[in-house]
Formats: sequence, C-alpha cells, structure tokens
Amino acid sequence: MPIKSMAEYAASGETPEILFWVGCAGSFDQRAQKVTKAFAQILDKVGIKFAILGKEEICTGDPARRAGNEFLFQMMAYNNIHTLNGYGIKKVVTICPHCFNVFKNEYPALGGTYEVMHHTTFLQQLINDGRIKLKDGGAFKGKRITYHDSCYLGRGNNIYEAPREVLEAFDNELIEMKKCRSNGMCCGAGGAQMFKEEEAGTSRVNFERAEQALETGATIVASNCPFCMTMLTDGIKNKEKEDSVKVMDIAEMVAMSME
Repeated sequence: MPIKSMAEYAASGETPEILFWVGCAGSFDQRAQKVTKAFAQILDKVGIKFAILGKEEICTGDPARRAGNEFLFQMMAYNNIHTLNGYGIKKVVTICPHCFNVFKNEYPALGGTYEVMHHTTFLQQLINDGRIKLKDGGAFKGKRITYHDSCYLGRGNNIYEAPREVLEAFDNELIEMKKCRSNGMCCGAGGAQMFKEEEAGTSRVNFERAEQALETGATIVASNCPFCMTMLTDGIKNKEKEDSVKVMDIAEMVAMSME
C-alpha cells in the first residue's frame, strides 16, 4: 500500500488530517500487521489524508515504564515528543490501547500534548458521520459476537460504548461475557506481563478469559488491542477451539464489511 510518511508530507508542504501511530505490535507482529493494513485500508477508502512516521517511529516507552524502567521510558518519550512536535502533529490515532493511554495521559507531563484517539472511537465517528457504509449489515450479519474490554481502553480510559456501537452496526447478536465493562477481566498481558513469564498460580489469566468468551457461545471474539488478541488467541487454542472461534480486531471486521 502506498502510504505517505510524515516526512513526505512535510517535504511537499502538506499537512495530513491525522497521524496514524502504528505501534510496535502493528509494525512487527505478524497478526497485528493485519490490523494495521485493515485500518489503513479503511482510512484510504473513506478518503482521509493520513501519515505514518515510518522509520522515525519508535516505541512509546509504555512497556518500559510498566516494567519499572522509568529512565528508558523518558528517553523514548522525549524522543517521540521531539519528533511529533517537530512536525507540528495535532491529532494521533492508534490501534493499540497502551499507546493511546500513554499518549493521552502520560506524554502531556513531558511536553507532548495531542488530540489522541483510539481507532475504535475513530471508526465509530466515521460510521456515525456516514463516511463508513457497511454492506447490508456487513459480513457479520446475524453472527454471535462477544467483545473483550481491554484494560487500558475500558477501565483505564472509560471507553466502553464506542467499540460496542461499531459492532452493533453489523446487525449481529452481541453477547456480553459475565465479566465485562468496568468489571472486565484482564487478558493477562497488561503491565508489561506480555514480555515475561507469569508468576506461579493455578491457571493462566488468558486461559480463564478465553473460557469466559467461549461460554457465551460466540463464534467471533472482538478485540481492540494487539496484546489482547495474542492472549485470547492462545487461550482459545488451548481449548482447541481455534477452528470454530476467531479472535478479530474491530478494524478488521469493519474493513471486511465496507461497501
């Protein structure tokens, strides 16, 4: 896909509507790359001028801070803020709740203040504005879907309705897990747990969460976070249900359902 970088926009004296912050998972994880492509396709299709940083983008530093390495976090954050402010970036859209949270709530203290949106909120706005049109209820019409609230989007930033409104636009059966919204359960990857072995216990968190998703009888588990997607997919594979139950990001579902 021919996607322009911020440097290319700057060279031609143009300004994009948004900066699409791809994130480490969206750049390097094979499964999350599909979400990156889906979201880019949506932006392209609705005619939104957007840019990425490309090779100028480095990790936000969120995992470093969560793991307790404040020095590394601040080095990364100041580097990113220098880059973003240098381009005069005003609006950032992310596909990762961890990136979203750190940009929105932690970068301002270091001099990086931007309008930050998670892609599910952005997609909800595009649907509400009529810019995204779905094919007769979309590719998921009548399907039984359950939605997993990621910690950093849900409890961390109180965003519960936007993702559900996007899913409801598919004209499907949305079934909530027993633990949802503010009582939702972590997938097991938050707080930099993604990058270390779990502590001793009776069960893995992602196995328990996957079981709760399977109990709904849903054939699609909708996710909004690359970490959650990995953990839930592993949990469903543990139950040998990967052939009948798919974990999908909301952006992928929208991209498949657009006219």
